[in-house]
Amino acid sequence: MEDLMESEIATALISAVIAGVVGLLIGKLKSSKEKRGRSPIWLSAVLFVVVLIGMLYVGAQPDETDYMDGGNKQVAATTMSTPYVRAEGEMVVHYINVGQGASQLLVGPTGKTMLVDAGNNDKEDMMVAYLQRAGIEKIDILVGTHPDADHIGGLDAVINQFDVGQFYMPQVQSNTKTFEDVLLAAKKKGIKVNTAKAEVTLKWDQGTTVQMVAPIGDYKDTNEMSAVIRVAYGETSFLLTGDAETKSEADLVTSSTMLKADVLLIGHHGSNSSTSDPFLERVNPRYAVIQSGKNKYGHPTPEILAKLANKNITLFRNDMVGNIVFVSNGKTLDVKLDPWEYAKGRTK
Repeated sequence: MEDLMESEIATALISAVIAGVVGLLIGKLKSSKEKRGRSPIWLSAVLFVVVLIGMLYVGAQPDETDYMDGGNKQVAATTMSTPYVRAEGEMVVHYINVGQGASQLLVGPTGKTMLVDAGNNDKEDMMVAYLQRAGIEKIDILVGTHPDADHIGGLDAVINQFDVGQFYMPQVQSNTKTFEDVLLAAKKKGIKVNTAKAEVTLKWDQGTTVQMVAPIGDYKDTNEMSAVIRVAYGETSFLLTGDAETKSEADLVTSSTMLKADVLLIGHHGSNSSTSDPFLERVNPRYAVIQSGKNKYGHPTPEILAKLANKNITLFRNDMVGNIVFVSNGKTLDVKLDPWEYAKGRTK
């Protein structure tokens, strides 16, 4: 925030200087025109150059937005026009705008990658394009949180397009074509499907801790069987929840598992069936992200939005701001907003 204030002050001062120079030049132009009947060419040229420099300077400044939603806090979020370029030692977490679905791409401090979910079937091309645009060549860890199509629909395309290291999914019964397509894609490439469950520790990238904290038990509902993953880097942490609902949350709350996280992915796209009060208190996030799009379910619900607002948790929503990118240096978090949308045949 201090850097933002300094940038705004500098911009204001430079803008004032440019405005002053333009004002003086316009005054000279008027005076010269009154005396000679026409304006000197050199003076008009100088005025043009000054105005052009001013336009280029303003246009070159990053779009810093005080983003407010879900609380009374203001958070500076930079709107990007190009993909974020990760600096060495940074961990970057992308909440990809897949509409009514979910997908998170994580790039670790040395460049290791993890993809959790991949949106619905109709987002396959978009997912591949987003990953290519981000410079991804290999997915070191791939996770399908549960068999719902709006979470795993694009996984088969990702498996077909990219090299994949480890692959995890919870052990559930599902006979949907989407689920079968994912398993078939993995089988064709000789990729083993590991079981996603509580107490599984993933060896990922230097300085990071990745722990699967759910599912703890066996649940009949596939949403409750969602893999819940806590990712920590230095003093910063993220909790990715899939569609985990109140039963899974209740088991997590009564467990001794570390749930505290700076950033919480709100479960089940902001449905009332997730984000119980005890769970929210255990996680105690500063930021929340909701991944949803146009839908018939009322996601996110007014009750969830009010709950986040009452706890003064700053909320970011894909349906409102596009792709959301958190950048961690291990101590602090920055937020970047990426409005990029997929157009067929385009990856830039």
